[in-house]
Amino acid sequence: MTGFVGLTWDHPRGREALRASAIEGLRWEVHPLEGFESTPVESLAARYDLIVLDHPHLGDAVAADCVRPLDELFTADELAGWARDAVGPSARSYCLGGRTWALPLDAATQVSARRPDALPAAPRTWPQALALDVPVAPSLAGPHAFLSFCSIAVSLGGELREESGEFFERGIAVDALRILEELARRAPAGTSGLSPIGLLERMTDTDDLAYIPLVYGYVTYSPRLAFGAPPAGIRPGSTIGGTGIAVTRRSEPSTALLDHLRWLLSPAAQAGFIPDHAGQPSARSAWTDPRVDAAAGGFYSATLDTIEASWVRPRFPGYIPFQSRAAAIIRAGLSDHRTVDALATAYREAQQ
Repeated sequence: MTGFVGLTWDHPRGREALRASAIEGLRWEVHPLEGFESTPVESLAARYDLIVLDHPHLGDAVAADCVRPLDELFTADELAGWARDAVGPSARSYCLGGRTWALPLDAATQVSARRPDALPAAPRTWPQALALDVPVAPSLAGPHAFLSFCSIAVSLGGELREESGEFFERGIAVDALRILEELARRAPAGTSGLSPIGLLERMTDTDDLAYIPLVYGYVTYSPRLAFGAPPAGIRPGSTIGGTGIAVTRRSEPSTALLDHLRWLLSPAAQAGFIPDHAGQPSARSAWTDPRVDAAAGGFYSATLDTIEASWVRPRFPGYIPFQSRAAAIIRAGLSDHRTVDALATAYREAQQ
């Protein structure tokens, strides 16, 4: 078989199952989480046959014509079947322009995380979360300042409208920033620069952080930490993440490689091999499997409703640089009204 090389992210959840299951002639390389979140996908597609990516990269990938539409490689029935079994909008997030561009491998969304010994029950609303007398912290590093802001705004009834070029309604945006500012004001020193993994590590290893209202869920930290729904406003608010596998234009996948990708999405792999190798499956059949849930300390049943209702980010070309710019704007200004103006301007400029 012709050799193939794939790229995934450097965390047990991102690499262990892929490397352990790799067929002959397939080699997986890794890059750090920061690279996964921000590296231009077209530069990676020139070097790899398979790329594990996040759905907001699709706008740039499709515009650069560097990944293959999967209806060229799989049947319509296969794609429809995987979409039906994907939890939440995991599969839908990889569809753009009426075509599918990546296979949903891993599913995750922002959830709440807490130390059960310090906080027996999670708050259900934002006022309750802001009234807690235990150490709390928002997720602000990298793109997560903007993602946390979006989820709070969505919970308050907002919608970032990709088609119209409009930003969140001003009143909702200001209220969301004020909530984020209050959380940041109360956060323990040193937490603002921590990635979601860093925050969960700190919560696990120290006593100075008891609750994170919005952080991407990692099954690897359950049951040491308790995961559940984030605080809600008038509706749930959570921004879906997770990863999909894209096939690049440089690749001419063999029958064996395509069969391997089929197997990764099979119920047996999703509910067996992947969770048994530190992975976080994308199939609803795995999330609702009692054995999988019990082995994860109830992580999947506690967060299922949240991921089913999660919000999908825009995927226009240029979104990833906008996301980084928006996060920096939020960290610099937080609740100031000028922050909302700067975000709206950045959004319009990115869409142009």
